[in-house]
Amino acid sequence: MNHMMATFVSSNLSMLRVTRVVVTASVLWLPTSAALAQPASTALPQASTVQPLTPIPGARPRNVVFILSDDHRYDAMGFMGNPIVKTPNMDRIAKSGVHVRNAFVTTALCSPSRATILTGQYAHQHHVVDNNSPVPAGTIYFPQYLQKAGYQTALIGKWHMGSDDGGPQPGFGHWVSFAGQGNYLPVAGRDLNVDGTQVPQKGYITDELTDYAMQWLKARDRSRPFFLYLSHKGVHSDFVPADRHKGTLPSPRLRAPKSQNFPPDQEGQRPRWVRDQRNSWHGVDYPYNTKLDITEYYQRYAETLRGVDDSIGTVLDYLKAEGLLDSTLIIYMGDNGFAFGEHGLIDKRTAYEESMRVPMIMQCPELFKGDGVVEGVVANLDIAPTILMAAGLQPPAYMEGGNIVPLARGETVSWRRELLYEYYWERNYPMTPTVFSLRDERYKFIHYYGVWDLDELFDLNADPDEMNNLAYAPQFSSIAKDMSGRMFDLLTRTGGMTIPLARDQFQLFNGRLPVPDVEKSAPFPSPLLLKPER
Repeated sequence: MNHMMATFVSSNLSMLRVTRVVVTASVLWLPTSAALAQPASTALPQASTVQPLTPIPGARPRNVVFILSDDHRYDAMGFMGNPIVKTPNMDRIAKSGVHVRNAFVTTALCSPSRATILTGQYAHQHHVVDNNSPVPAGTIYFPQYLQKAGYQTALIGKWHMGSDDGGPQPGFGHWVSFAGQGNYLPVAGRDLNVDGTQVPQKGYITDELTDYAMQWLKARDRSRPFFLYLSHKGVHSDFVPADRHKGTLPSPRLRAPKSQNFPPDQEGQRPRWVRDQRNSWHGVDYPYNTKLDITEYYQRYAETLRGVDDSIGTVLDYLKAEGLLDSTLIIYMGDNGFAFGEHGLIDKRTAYEESMRVPMIMQCPELFKGDGVVEGVVANLDIAPTILMAAGLQPPAYMEGGNIVPLARGETVSWRRELLYEYYWERNYPMTPTVFSLRDERYKFIHYYGVWDLDELFDLNADPDEMNNLAYAPQFSSIAKDMSGRMFDLLTRTGGMTIPLARDQFQLFNGRLPVPDVEKSAPFPSPLLLKPER
């Protein structure tokens, strides 16, 4: 497995020179800019008052295709040397464009990440903090600004924000979606929503969404620019490959990740909740409360990913045939990562690398050269500003992200030094606590809220597997204290000093195996044990 360093957002910016030289493990960490809740000028406008954005003088409005997948981890792409997956079309984008090596999400969970992509804001600003929270009335999605500028816009695929019914949302002139997670294969009574009309799903969802995308592209008004948001269900669990891909990849012989089983002398410095989560819905000892074989599971994951890659190839081939491939900005990314045993866990939600790091590749030969690598840390916060500027529009001041294109060009630009990560405890998946984290050029600090447990500090240069917790080592106490202060300063500046509360209304996934089936619950963390007075 390639070990790339994570990154996080702050408010301090530095000058960053981006090169097209592949390096093994160098990163610059992300920060953000002004706070949403601070100056009145950055307050989020209501949807009813969406005004046209200021055009960038001399800019040419680009056609844009944004393709999003679900639960695609950062290292599951062929060009990265993964021996199991086959992704020739993702590899094709990386060859024609750039690989954004250090790409992250600010919340590793479907709905919050998607809301950040569409608003350019943190979860604590847009308030879609989990997969069940409703989208606040008046929320503006960046495609609404594109429509104001004359763009044709379409959402084809997974929306999954709030308790949605799959119906049309603001900012999209054409709409094909489904309620919630949707289904890989047709299920009676679970239809697609096509421009407000219920239409039966006919076949494998990845292929069907691609067909809808092609229909829209072919029928578009060629006198106007377009924005296509193709949002796949794949590769969300439970993984279901297309029939043509089943059995096409060799059964992987996966070795357990290094961090899946800690040496006994290191166990005591790990948070208790992480050790206990091994025996849970999201742990390797009782995954999804079943006897799931993680090796077989990864094979299905890789085969399901092939369908997403095929979809990308269909889009690329169409754009090439239309003479649009060189002029269109194409961005592909995942909405969050996915652990396959790291730290004894599966799934996402945590601030560990496998959870918050995502694949990102992009191309537009008329804007930047191919076969490049962006070394700066990029976040899902940056998608909205990047696309708006590609459309020739100045992003609104309330957005926290920046434009990725100058990084892809190799320009010296002002860029982040730190990145904030946040995840809010979910009642229906109670095994992961609320998480706040800050990442700078060398260290990652993780703070857990609402549990009697350890915080974590990792030296990412020396410990890319995040196994040596330095938070309670005397020589690192000043670093932990300083990073904690900076993290809370950033949360304060951006209006993030509140914790959301939701009603009990969903199925609980809180079961465990009884003790002699697995080891007993983790002991109390040793750094918090006091010596009794004599």
